[in-house]
Amino acid sequence: MKKFLRILLALAVVLVLAVLLVWQGEIRTLSTVKQVGGNPYLYTMEFKASYDLDEVVEKEVDTNAELLDYVISRVGKGLPIKISSSQVADENGELKTFSCTSFQVKKPDGKGYWYGRNYDYFKNPTLVTFSHPRNGYASIGVSDMSHIGYGLDKLPTSFLKKINCMAAIYAPVDGINEKGLCTSIMALPRQASRQDTERKDVGTTMIMRLWLDRCATVDEALALLETVDVRHDAIVGSGYHYMIADAQGNCVVVEFDKDDGWKTIIVRKPADRDYMLVTNHLINPKHFTTEPDASVGNPNSRSWWRYETADAYLAGHGGILTLEQAQECLSMVHWADLQLPDGKVEDTQYSNVYDQQNLTLSLRNWNDYDTTHKFELR
Repeated sequence: MKKFLRILLALAVVLVLAVLLVWQGEIRTLSTVKQVGGNPYLYTMEFKASYDLDEVVEKEVDTNAELLDYVISRVGKGLPIKISSSQVADENGELKTFSCTSFQVKKPDGKGYWYGRNYDYFKNPTLVTFSHPRNGYASIGVSDMSHIGYGLDKLPTSFLKKINCMAAIYAPVDGINEKGLCTSIMALPRQASRQDTERKDVGTTMIMRLWLDRCATVDEALALLETVDVRHDAIVGSGYHYMIADAQGNCVVVEFDKDDGWKTIIVRKPADRDYMLVTNHLINPKHFTTEPDASVGNPNSRSWWRYETADAYLAGHGGILTLEQAQECLSMVHWADLQLPDGKVEDTQYSNVYDQQNLTLSLRNWNDYDTTHKFELR
């Protein structure tokens, strides 16, 4: 009997060691998922597992379903783990919500640049992920946790419930890397890019992860963009444009030509301005309009009003703001219980201001403009 028990104990030890060996990166990562400041809907995570962006690009993972399946294969290693996303179109084939604002402005006294960003969507939990890849730049990436299967009634409150957090490494919606490069995404209804050349396909958020991991400047980000096709998930019912800004003050908006095979259009910061701004309508000269137009943007989110309001504030300050002023500008165009035509309600999930020189993130969650959570890239 004692011999049998010793054998069982030995087998248990071997099993534990095997689990630790196979999943050591994942276990270390999930052990870092923590609630921030007692806020049940704001979390941080240190990503300590390995990941291979070349493999994702080679496999041409370009839809949410494919991305989540890929994460399952990497993290689950054969286990029956299921991850689902809330990002699906409505009965009209579009997402009417998801109305964001981004800008880059100068700091006072020539001390660098701020990158501001409102993420407006439903009330969902938020995850701030710190990444230190072996062959890439360290970064802070912020994710809407509904993209990876979470919601107000499903939170990472236990070890097993944290597993889905592993997918966040591939799903930032904004972020900053150690070189001060920032990027963010804004939705454009019914304008899902379907670029189709001989180049490898990448999905909506994967292009942002590539920029954060591999690019120090806007020019490097644009060069990387020329090597892939960006394909937005048509099932989601929305397309996107992106803002990219570097620590030297270079800033562009990346758009896709809906009238010409989704060719890439680059809109650069005007030479006579110290700031650049984007909301949820196209700003390239071919499609830009000063009046709300559903064919080039999202009137339901009051994109044109937000653009004009923020632009007036930025211009009124000469494109030079303090941190508090950058936060004020974002607060002027945030939403609290915005009633949409279909009856849905939208809120500003978070307001971020990135310091592109000191590599910090000042985050205000769910319209709590009295509380700033500060994170530092370390």
